[in-house]
Amino acid sequence: MNLKGNLMKSLPGLMLGLMFVLGLNVGILTPAHAEETAPDLLIKNVTSEVLDIVRKDKDIQSGNHRKAIDLVEAKVLPHFNFTHMTQLAVALNWKQASAAQQKVLVDEFRTLLVRTYSKALTEYKNQTIDFKPFKMQAGETDVKVRTQIEQSGAKPIGLDYYLEKLPQGWKVYDIEVAGVSLVINYRGEFTSEVRKGGIDGLIAALQAKNKSSEGAVAKKSSP
Repeated sequence: MNLKGNLMKSLPGLMLGLMFVLGLNVGILTPAHAEETAPDLLIKNVTSEVLDIVRKDKDIQSGNHRKAIDLVEAKVLPHFNFTHMTQLAVALNWKQASAAQQKVLVDEFRTLLVRTYSKALTEYKNQTIDFKPFKMQAGETDVKVRTQIEQSGAKPIGLDYYLEKLPQGWKVYDIEVAGVSLVINYRGEFTSEVRKGGIDGLIAALQAKNKSSEGAVAKKSSP
């Protein structure tokens, strides 16, 4: 099973696009400060921080996936609502899962996305990002932040973030690349796995994919 889906096959710039999502918790902003910052400014401010880190880190530039994963795990996770993302991806089948199965699904989906995002860090090639005008009504708790990745010799790629306001601050729960939702892209594959083997079948497929990715990372990170 190709859990990355057709979206990742059809968009060469997707990995770069996802890299900018990593900026949501990299830099000088603490969770308390982030809660006071508008979602568009949060993304804009810390994107410059993450790009600076990548430009200066020769290990990440040379393809050190282990170091990139460590960066993601240390800096990114607090600004994602992985439970909501998993619920959206699993869709109606979420209710079929027990509490224990739901926890495993969230953990495995998070691992899958972290591996994907960390790969993006190693593929940055000095592209730039254009932040689109953003308006938010007072009291809004669910917003869309629009950006566009500019790359030399290729068409720009739209990259939009969906964020929700929680007591802990703004959290990302979906990403659109060129108008295609990441969670919806996974939804079709997750539904297919559930049809074939139930919730346990989906869990097994995710675990197999993550195990394969872990082996690949270990091999690339070996001296």
